[in-house]
Amino acid sequence: MIARRHFLTLFGGLAVAATPFVTAAPARARPPMRVHRDPSCGCCEAWVAHVKRAGFDARIEVSEDIDAVKQRLGVPASLASCHTAEIDGYLLEGHVPAEIVARLLAERPAIRGLAVPGMPVGSPGMETPGMAPEPFQVIAFAANGRTSVFADFPRGWGG
Repeated sequence: MIARRHFLTLFGGLAVAATPFVTAAPARARPPMRVHRDPSCGCCEAWVAHVKRAGFDARIEVSEDIDAVKQRLGVPASLASCHTAEIDGYLLEGHVPAEIVARLLAERPAIRGLAVPGMPVGSPGMETPGMAPEPFQVIAFAANGRTSVFADFPRGWGG
């Protein structure tokens, strides 16, 4: 009986070892991104180029009244920036780094969106030659008004 058990264990181990390696399923395609921007904003184009380089399918919609768009979507006025994006049920306000957008989509927290308030020098799309990057935070905001820090860039964005 022991010899049979030993044989079955050995045979089972060999069968597992001989099983061809299975490659991981391809990553889920990134959902499309809709970016609302003011017609006179140039840094929005630079941010869109940043997220496109990271593999996002970002489409720009020029809005004559960007404040009305922000209000309709529910962006807190205290977190406002120059452009607002929609992606897979989330909002992105301002110059949120693409790596943080990817993290948001992977983790899927119960929030309304992320914001980089203002337009910090050195954030994606706001890189300015000769100017040191400013520290900034990516703020998570919920529909109930609660906020928390989602990511911290104490030395600016490292690109």
